[in-house]
Amino acid sequence: MNQRRLYRTIESFASDHFHNDKEVLKHVLNEIVKDENIDIKGGRIWQFEQSSKSYKLIHQIGVIERLEPGYKIQISNYPIFLKLADQRSLIANETDKYLRKKGIIKYSVTGVGDRLPHEDGTVFQYLLAFNSENFDRDLLPTLNIISVAVSSLLSRRRIEQKVSQLARDIDKAREIQQSILPPPALQFHQYDIYGVSIPDRIVGGDFFDYLFADEEKDRLSIVVGDAASKGLRAASQALYLVGGLRMAVSYYAKITALMSRLNRLLHSAFSEEQFVSMFYVELFHDRRGLILYANAGHNSPFVYHAKDQSMEVLEPTGQIMGPFPDEKYVVENTYLQPGDILVMYTDGISEARDVTGSLMYGEQRIQDRMIELADKNAETICRGILNSAWQFAEGSDETDDRTIVVVKRNH
Repeated sequence: MNQRRLYRTIESFASDHFHNDKEVLKHVLNEIVKDENIDIKGGRIWQFEQSSKSYKLIHQIGVIERLEPGYKIQISNYPIFLKLADQRSLIANETDKYLRKKGIIKYSVTGVGDRLPHEDGTVFQYLLAFNSENFDRDLLPTLNIISVAVSSLLSRRRIEQKVSQLARDIDKAREIQQSILPPPALQFHQYDIYGVSIPDRIVGGDFFDYLFADEEKDRLSIVVGDAASKGLRAASQALYLVGGLRMAVSYYAKITALMSRLNRLLHSAFSEEQFVSMFYVELFHDRRGLILYANAGHNSPFVYHAKDQSMEVLEPTGQIMGPFPDEKYVVENTYLQPGDILVMYTDGISEARDVTGSLMYGEQRIQDRMIELADKNAETICRGILNSAWQFAEGSDETDDRTIVVVKRNH
């Protein structure tokens, strides 16, 4: 049979769903024996056992004399098996007395599956021993194609299982991360609030949250943060921090105490390179529009003051969280008057690069969009800045998580 056709024929044998490697091997062996175009009349499957340093019989089929189920052959009695790692298939004279008594005088053996460590070299995970009316060298090319094809089937099956498991894990990770984000829109007394967080990968390290202390409804905390690492690693850190925030906001009335506690928790739980930058702000049901904030090394938010059309920058009041357990965070304040806008964001917005990689979106463009959209609601402002940054970076290979939260005082 043509070797490529033989390979495709064997591949077609494993089109069904199987629960494990043994089921695949049994099915393929059965189909090989049944195929009239392949000169093989029977076969056995042997599985390597590390504990006993032997091969154990796990299946037999065809016009062959049956062996005792589970019969084992010691590798030490078959040094020829160590050559299979390079040659894949061999034909040899049988030396085992029990097997010779069963009429096996000459045998073929083909290695399939993974190559496993053995004290004297490497051995195949499984051996296929075939019965044939033709035990000359012309059989070896057929056996080698069987070895390659069946090993490929087992490898592809393992990859598909890993991909399937990874897909399930990713779906779960995405579900968990989405669960820590609040609904985007929130009305808090005179404030219109809207936030969006879009991971660069399936999950990311950006986060934001709206927090109330127990039943208190006249004080709202908003947090925007960015974990330094990427993907699942960053997402796990963001999840940890949001969980800590939700518990701590009810126990620490002072922002300085809350920030210090979170900083020490991050220091003890994560390595130094897994730091977090975070901006924390408190809004009040207060006619003066007082806001209190602390900025732990995060991108400086902007406040647009509608009355005089000025722009205020809320600079860091402390270092990034994690590497410096004794850091003290200073609390600053400002005021939001009717029409004023507060924009908090992560560097996925400000540092978005164009397709050439040479230009950044930058802070000035954020401020320009704030001014252009100043008469709009929080959602329109939020999505306007986000879409502008997105279009600026369209086609770029340098991307990051993007998060933005907008607060606008209406009256």
